[in-house]
Amino acid sequence: MTFRELEIVVLIRDVAEHGLRRGDVGTIVHLHAHDAFEVEFMSASGRTHAVITLTAADVRAAEDRDLVAVRSL
Repeated sequence: MTFRELEIVVLIRDVAEHGLRRGDVGTIVHLHAHDAFEVEFMSASGRTHAVITLTAADVRAAEDRDLVAVRSL
């Protein structure tokens, strides 16, 4: 699958070193190559929690059937 900048994605694996869990929602903010990009994860209040480099194997596109939830870090 091809991703675009500003696309909303869903993490499909935990990234413990950044406090992220499978199902967390992020936004692609920069494309490095065809399969690598920077994804920003934000708190519910809008503060950046982490910006990390991921690949297409780490995320999936957000879908209309996805529901966003809130959890404490």
